[in-house]
Amino acid sequence: MEYKMKALTNIWTGDAKMEGSRLINTGLLGSIRWWLEVLVRGLGGKACDPTGDSRCPDHKAKKATDPKHHCVVCELFGCTGWGRKFRFEVLDENGQIKKDQIKGGKSFGFRFTPLRYIQAEEWVLLDATIKLIASCGAMGGKIGYKPSDENDRKNKPHHKDYGLVQLNQSLVMSKNTNELKKYVALDKWEQVDHNNFTWSSLQHFWCVNGKYLARQNSNASTFNRVISRPEPKQQSSNNDSWIAGRRPNPRNNIAAESKKVFSFKIPPRTIGFVPNPKEFSSMKQGLEKVWGNGNWKFLAGDELMNQLFAGKEAQR
Repeated sequence: MEYKMKALTNIWTGDAKMEGSRLINTGLLGSIRWWLEVLVRGLGGKACDPTGDSRCPDHKAKKATDPKHHCVVCELFGCTGWGRKFRFEVLDENGQIKKDQIKGGKSFGFRFTPLRYIQAEEWVLLDATIKLIASCGAMGGKIGYKPSDENDRKNKPHHKDYGLVQLNQSLVMSKNTNELKKYVALDKWEQVDHNNFTWSSLQHFWCVNGKYLARQNSNASTFNRVISRPEPKQQSSNNDSWIAGRRPNPRNNIAAESKKVFSFKIPPRTIGFVPNPKEFSSMKQGLEKVWGNGNWKFLAGDELMNQLFAGKEAQR
């Protein structure tokens, strides 16, 4: 399966030296896997966190082919004792293997070549994940940078946009949402305890295309206003919350936690997660205080899911 795409911004996949001139395929593959986990949880399935304590496999299963050895995402992407089912390659505009950084404005492609049998449902989930990233997400590193409208800061490296792509060509997959819900809920998958990452699900996700949040000056920041942090720059590190993320404090046994709102300026896109789907309305109200009730659409939860599997990208 191949996808033809265009980078709307630079895509960062830093190497061991934290340099971005080389393309590191695993950086992109990790992003694709993360969004697939979000999608599977949104469909009611169980997906492990491969970086945490709940990662697959379940060692009570003797063999990788035993039921409940691993989750539905690990079935495709692999885990300890169970290899990934495909070879992943990034192609340049001429269809050749790409080795340098993907730059904004350039065309590129993804190629997924089966190494073992891949079920139709797996192809559909992978296809939907690529479409989700292109229409409502981002990939690679440095996507947590925040835009700035300040003339002396807006072009600083830590205010640049990264990770946005446009999908130019893909296959049309034919499974509907109910079929996929049945597949991800099969008894043969490991029933992972989602613990602290329940929020990382499409049922908790929202997206607005065409609008961004940023700092306007040293005393005003629409980004901080939405995540309920003080707007003045000298106070913005105060009042951490679930949505704003938390700074680590080992002395008080507080671990670092990432923020749950991400915004991009060129092209404009703002996305985020809520701890409970019931809070979509309050999030939308907070955005209305910044952007008003004009020409923008708040996509979230089931509405986004239905649009994704109807073969339509989110409105730009």
